[in-house]
Amino acid sequence: MNNMPEVKIGIVAVSRDCFPEELSVNRRKALVEAYKKKYNEDDIYECPICIVESEIHMVEALEDIKKAGCNALCVYLGNFGPEIAETLLGKHFDGPKMFIAAAEETSKDGGLIQGRGDAYCGMLNASYNLNLRNVKAYIPEYPVGTAEECADMIHEFLPIARAVYGLNNLKIISFGPRPLNFLACNAPIKQLYNLNVEIEENSELDLFEAFNKHEGDKRIPEIVKEMEIELGEGNEKPEILEKLAQYELTLLDWIEEHKGYRKYVTVAAKCWPAFQTQFGFVPCYVNSRLAAKGIPVSCEVDIYGALSEFIGTVVSQDVVTLLDINNTVPYDIYNEDIKDKFDYTATDVFMGFHCGNTAACKLTSHEMKYQMIMARALPEEVTQGTLEGDIIPGDITFFRIQSTADSKLRAYIANGEVLPVPTRSFGGIGIFAISEMARFYRHVLIEKNFPHHGAVTFGHFGKPLFEVFKYIGVPVEEIYFNRPKGMLYPTENPFK
Repeated sequence: MNNMPEVKIGIVAVSRDCFPEELSVNRRKALVEAYKKKYNEDDIYECPICIVESEIHMVEALEDIKKAGCNALCVYLGNFGPEIAETLLGKHFDGPKMFIAAAEETSKDGGLIQGRGDAYCGMLNASYNLNLRNVKAYIPEYPVGTAEECADMIHEFLPIARAVYGLNNLKIISFGPRPLNFLACNAPIKQLYNLNVEIEENSELDLFEAFNKHEGDKRIPEIVKEMEIELGEGNEKPEILEKLAQYELTLLDWIEEHKGYRKYVTVAAKCWPAFQTQFGFVPCYVNSRLAAKGIPVSCEVDIYGALSEFIGTVVSQDVVTLLDINNTVPYDIYNEDIKDKFDYTATDVFMGFHCGNTAACKLTSHEMKYQMIMARALPEEVTQGTLEGDIIPGDITFFRIQSTADSKLRAYIANGEVLPVPTRSFGGIGIFAISEMARFYRHVLIEKNFPHHGAVTFGHFGKPLFEVFKYIGVPVEEIYFNRPKGMLYPTENPFK
């Protein structure tokens, strides 16, 4: 996958001048060794400068980690730490940052006399000073630990740092307005700028013009061959591959020519109703292929859906998809394939569906064919190009970040799974199970006016996603999750 941020975390130790500097230095060295022993050493850089109550040291450390190519920062309180210099480093470092502190490790050989660091106390001062300076920083749930525990904290920071860094370098490219009667995913773009995300909004005519200019492109046969290999026996519409390849090249060239100073791009594209009649196909399969390359393309010009997909991609480092929270599971399927086999009620399960934007690698099997819903109102020949198949079973996270109509950020996250149960349906579709889904559906998705599209990562990523949303400024009270039985939602009737 390309379009993926790589993060190197600079580890900077700090020390009060009334504590032995070597205490922080030695603890930093132990932390680095612990990380290298367990994880990829290329993730981190050990800054040789220990900041000892000196703004000059802070500047030297800042220049050193920048020169080393670090785009994320870990301030490590090896002892109490200088609250001014350490938080100034956070203030002036342009990238995601975290603060952690050293636990005391032994009481022997004077460990709690000359070797006591008091970083447990220093972390309180650091957090207070970060707030005074309006510095956003990631602080783990329990930020004080041994070298091995702090190494784990840094590793858990990696996906959070990737997402924050990625958003600071992201451009969303959109084509066309939302289709008629699909206002649900329409939202003010002001919050994108608040998140430091750029957006380029284009007309469908701009896209159509660019597509026509790619007719006869010399690269088309190579893309067609790629598609034929990927589709294999599922290639039911070979006659449409040239146009699909032409469209894929159009999008890739547009991205390259229009990303400007931004490093990463995601796309929110129009796909109906005029798209099929003018382009002569549907773009679903191409959208799925770009998602597999790390460039999510949301359907129906869902800008915040594209944003959600990008966050999920960089957090999971895997392909994501965007699905409708679509329909209930019939009782005959539930009774036959789910009841007494899985620990879910009939209202815990639902079907997540979209026409055909889920990548082939995330389907149990796949066929490229025509789009049945669109073909009900249009000639079948202009609805070809959708990828169908049941979504692979396994752990998933359903989530979304959204701006409200009055331009406030909110989000939801729910860990769940795709069940190994045939859907007996069409499109890119799966039977999803999320504990207490019915209550979550009513008191979060409906109550908080979330649209029908949700992003899906393949794996449980609720923990880092929650931290990403906190870091980028979603109010904690506006980050929703599926509450377990016995934990009522504020609007839930206790007498039901």
